[in-house]
Amino acid sequence: MVKNNISTIVKTTIRVKICCISSVEEAMLAIKYGASALGLVSEMPSGPGVIDDNIIAEIVSKIPPPIATFLLTSKQKAEEIIDQHSKTRTNTLQLVDNLPHDELKKLREYLPEVKLVQVIHVIDDQSIEEATSVSNYVDALLLDSGNPKLKIKELGGTGRTHNWEISRKIVDEVKIPVFLAGGLNPDNVNEAIEVVQPFGLDICSGVRTNNHLDERKLRSFMHKVKTYNLGLL
Repeated sequence: MVKNNISTIVKTTIRVKICCISSVEEAMLAIKYGASALGLVSEMPSGPGVIDDNIIAEIVSKIPPPIATFLLTSKQKAEEIIDQHSKTRTNTLQLVDNLPHDELKKLREYLPEVKLVQVIHVIDDQSIEEATSVSNYVDALLLDSGNPKLKIKELGGTGRTHNWEISRKIVDEVKIPVFLAGGLNPDNVNEAIEVVQPFGLDICSGVRTNNHLDERKLRSFMHKVKTYNLGLL
C-alpha cells in the first residue's frame, strides 16, 4: 500500500511591537490596532523616542495584560538595569547594547519573571555569530539596524533597513523567537516578512509623523500584517 505524503505548512502569526511609545494615549492607539507589545525608550546615546523613566512607569501602569511592555535600556551593568526596572516595572527588558553573559545571568537570577530580549545590530556575518552566542541566555532576539561601534553609538531607531538575508540566517540558526526591526513601513512589510520569516515585527519611525504616532500609517501597517496573518497574500 502506498501512503500519500502530505506536507502541512504551519504559518506563524506575526506579532507586532510598536516602539517609541511616548504617552498613554499613544499606547492605547497602538493596542486599538492590534499591537501585542509596546516599546518604551529610556536614555540613549542617540535615536528617537526617549522618555523619562517616570513617564515609562506611568504608561506601564495603564497597560492591560496580556500586552508586553518593553523597557529599552542602553545600560550594560545588571545592577543598573535592575534598579531601572524597579522604577519602570515593565514585563520585558530590551537590551539595546551588548552585555557580557555574566551580566545576563545576573538579570536572570534577580528578575526571573522578566523576559530578556537582546538586540543584535545586523551588520555582517559576524552578527550571526553574535546572535547564536547570546541566544542561550535570553528569551528572544531583536534584529535592528545600527552600529554600537561608532563614537556615538547607534543603538536603533535609525529608520534604515539592513541586510534581511543575514537576518533570515539568524532566524534559521537560533531556537528562540526573533523580532525584525529597522526601516519597516507599510510599503515594505510584506517583503520583510517573506524574506526573514520573523516571530514578530518592531516599528517606530515607519508609523510616525513629526515624532507622533500617525493613526493612518499605523492602520495601514497593521492592515498589511493582518492580511498576511489571515493568509490573504
